[in-house]
Amino acid sequence: MENTWSLLHGAMNAADTPTGLRRGTVRRVARFARPHWRRLAVFGVLTVVSAVLAVSTPLLAGRVVDVIVGDGAATTVVWLALLIAGIAVADAGVGLAERWQSAHIGEGLIFDLRRAVFEHVQRMPIAFFARSRTGALVSRLNNDVIGAQRTFTATLSGLVTNVVQLLLSFAVMVTLSWQVTLLALALLPVFVLPARRIGRRMAALQHEAAGLNASMTDQMTERFSAPGATLVKLFGRPDVEVDEFGARAGRVRDIGVRTAMLTRWFMTNLTLVSALAQALVYGLGGWLALRGTLDAGTVVSLALLLTRLYTPLTALANVRVDVMTALVSFERIFEVLDLRPMLTETDRPTPLPDGGVSLEFHDVRFAYPSAEQYSLASLE
Repeated sequence: MENTWSLLHGAMNAADTPTGLRRGTVRRVARFARPHWRRLAVFGVLTVVSAVLAVSTPLLAGRVVDVIVGDGAATTVVWLALLIAGIAVADAGVGLAERWQSAHIGEGLIFDLRRAVFEHVQRMPIAFFARSRTGALVSRLNNDVIGAQRTFTATLSGLVTNVVQLLLSFAVMVTLSWQVTLLALALLPVFVLPARRIGRRMAALQHEAAGLNASMTDQMTERFSAPGATLVKLFGRPDVEVDEFGARAGRVRDIGVRTAMLTRWFMTNLTLVSALAQALVYGLGGWLALRGTLDAGTVVSLALLLTRLYTPLTALANVRVDVMTALVSFERIFEVLDLRPMLTETDRPTPLPDGGVSLEFHDVRFAYPSAEQYSLASLE
């Protein structure tokens, strides 16, 4: 009796993660994304357009300041203001179109992955279901599929947008004033290095929370079923189950608080460093403007472009964490798809002849298959 409960308890606490990423995972992800290549192309173009619009607004704002300081025509200011408003409207429209494409790509990827996993699992032998935890299998079909889709689309959009915006902002700032640009970049290590550490810490916390949520889903699925509830009552362990579930839920609560504080600290650091960098830009830029080296509008444009320089650098500093998070989710899905059914139907079956059929067996041997042939250790 105690041995049976030990097996049940051990399965509940088994690690639900693959041992590591395997080679070829990126190519397999690309194969799943290939049917959506047209939408991906449109999505990429829209992200580039959005980045260009984001960089153009500070230049127009600087031009408005120059016209005002230079006693220009009022109609010029009005037209520039209308142009800025038109860019804002266009940016909003591009953002909606970008989200439309992103939603179609993401939901299409979810559909493809879920259908592939569900169809594959249906072909597995009964022994696979006897050894696999239902909750762990459901977690692969839900949590990992959604995690892979969300990270895939968000990482793709962020990578393209941030790279284009970073290059454009840097090129424009160097063109306007390379001295001010170098000074603005002086504070970059103070911001990027802590951001990388925070990103790694948050990724570790999110991975832990995902594992705990999967374990809680597994526990609820198994214990709320009639056989699981019967075993819990037979062995008189409801208090143990409550304590274990409470411990996992409590850790998820603590991770949520920790993640919220790290996010707040990160945003505070971003605001502070950006403000300090802007102060340097205004200081040096204003000094150069008073000496007649720079225009007042150029100083304003440099200060506005600064935010479009620091934000993409921060996102790109953590892009490796986002990519690895996505690949882990994909790997957990591919781990199930790579488990081949013991019996497969041939592509060209031979039809049975009419009438009776006789069978003869020669040198027939029998053996029970090993668990590795029809099961996964992370699902048992």
